[in-house]
Amino acid sequence: MMIWIVMILYLVMMVGIGVYCRRLSTDVTGFVLGGRSLGAWLGAFTYGTSYFSAVIFVGYAGKFGWSFGMAATWIGIGNAILGSLLPWLIMGKRTRLMSKHLEAKTMPEFFEKRYASKALKIISALIIFIFLIPYTASVYNGLSRIFSIAFDFDYKYIIIAMAIMTAVYVILGGYMATALTDFVQGIIMLFGITAVVIASLKSVGGLSAAVEGMSKIQDASGETGAYSSFFGPDPINLIGVIILTSLGTWGLPQMVSKFYAVKDNSAIKKGTIISTLFAIIVAGGCYFLGSFGRVMVPNGELPAKGFDEIIPSIVETLPGFLMALVIVLILSASMSTLSSLVMTSSSILTLDLIKPLSKTGMSEKKQVAVMRIFIAVFLLISVILAIIAYQNPATIISTLMSISWGALAGSFLAPFLLGLFWKGVTKTAVFVNFLAGVGITLAHMCYFTLGKHTAEFLGINIASPINAGAFTMLFGMILVPLVSLITKKPDQKQTDEVFACLTDDLANES
Repeated sequence: MMIWIVMILYLVMMVGIGVYCRRLSTDVTGFVLGGRSLGAWLGAFTYGTSYFSAVIFVGYAGKFGWSFGMAATWIGIGNAILGSLLPWLIMGKRTRLMSKHLEAKTMPEFFEKRYASKALKIISALIIFIFLIPYTASVYNGLSRIFSIAFDFDYKYIIIAMAIMTAVYVILGGYMATALTDFVQGIIMLFGITAVVIASLKSVGGLSAAVEGMSKIQDASGETGAYSSFFGPDPINLIGVIILTSLGTWGLPQMVSKFYAVKDNSAIKKGTIISTLFAIIVAGGCYFLGSFGRVMVPNGELPAKGFDEIIPSIVETLPGFLMALVIVLILSASMSTLSSLVMTSSSILTLDLIKPLSKTGMSEKKQVAVMRIFIAVFLLISVILAIIAYQNPATIISTLMSISWGALAGSFLAPFLLGLFWKGVTKTAVFVNFLAGVGITLAHMCYFTLGKHTAEFLGINIASPINAGAFTMLFGMILVPLVSLITKKPDQKQTDEVFACLTDDLANES
C-alpha cells in the first residue's frame, strides 16, 4: 500500500509540472532548450539525472559489482571526474557559447554549421535516431525488473505505463518540464541512494562485515582477496568500463545538449561543482552498493536470471518503506533519462530531417506539434524493443547500453570535442569518423573481433561490447586529427566566423 501511495503522488506531481510548463514551450527554442535560460542547479541536475538511470543502478552496478568486487567503486569515481567534472570544465563554456552563436539547437545542427555541411547534419541525425533506441530500451528493461518485484503485474504493462507517463509530461511541457522534473527527481535520487546503501550494509552487519565477507570470496583461480582488493580481479577490463561510462558523456547528444540550455558562464562554473557532487553521491553510491553484491544476494549465488537480477534481489530484502523509496528512486532516475532521450530524438528528427525536406516550410507551431508526435513514436518503438529484449534471456541491460554509447560517442566525441578547440578539423575527417563509429559497432554486433587468440593473449575481452565501445571512442581521437591533416583544409573565413564568439567572450572578460 505504501508503494502505491508514493507512486501515485510522484506521478501526479510529474504531470502537474508538465501542465505548468506548457506555457513555456510554445516556440521551438522554448520547447527544445527551455529558452536557453537554465541556471546552475537546474542545469547540473538535468545533466546528472540524464546520465544516471536504471541502467546504472540495476544493470551496470549489479553486473560490474559482481565482476570486479569492491573495485567497481572506481567506475563511480570515474563517472564523477571524467564524466561530470571534466566535461563541464572543458566543454561547458565553449559548447554554450558556440551553439548559441551558431543558433544550433541540436548536435546535428551544430555539425552542419560548424563544418558547413548539410550532409553531416543528415547523417548524424540518422545515427542518433537509430542508436538512441537500444539505450531507451535498456532503461525500460532495468525499470521493469525492479517494478516486477514490487508489483504483481506483467512487466509489459509496467513498461507501457511508464512510457505513457513520460510522454504526458514531456509532450505537455517540453524541455523546461524535463528540467524541473529532473530537479525533483535528482533530490529523490540523492536521498534514495544514500538510504539504500546504509540500509543494505546494515543488513549484512555493517561496512566492516561486508568487506570481510568480500575478502573471503574465491576468484576463478580459487584465491581469496581479489574481490576486496584495490583494483579487483580484472583491472584491464575495469578500465574499459570506466572509459565507456565516463568518456561517453563527452559525445552523447542528449548529454552535450545540456550545455546549450545553460543561461550564462556563471551558471556553468557553479554547475560544474553541483554536477560533480551529484555524480559522486549517485554514481559512487550505486557502484559502491553493487560492489558488495556477492555478500548481499540471497545465498551468495548469482540469481537464476543473471546479472540484471542482482540489485533487484538485494532490494527485495529491504523493509517496505525502503523498497518504496527504491522504486521511486529507480523511477526518478529512469524517467529523467527517458525524457532526455525522447526530447533529443524527436527534436533531431523534426529540425534536422523533416524540416529541411519540407517544401512549403514549417512554422514554429507546426515544428513543436511534429516534435510532440515523434516523442510518442519514439517511445512506442522503444517499448516494443524493450519487451523483445526482456523476453530474450541472452540480452542484458549493459549490452544494450554499450551498443548505443559505443556507436554514438564513438561517432561524435572526437568531431564535437576537437571542433570546439581546433579550426583544422575537416568535414571529411568528421564523415570518416562517423563511418568508423557506426562501422565498428555494427561489425562487433556481427561478432567481428580482432582475433580470439590475440584477445586471450592480451587478457582483454574484445568480444565485450563495452571494450569495443571504449576502443571506438579513443580511436576517434586519433582518426580525426590524422584524416584532417591529409584532407582539404576548411575555409578559413567560415571557421573564423564560427570561432568569433570565443574571441568576443575573452575580450568581454578582460
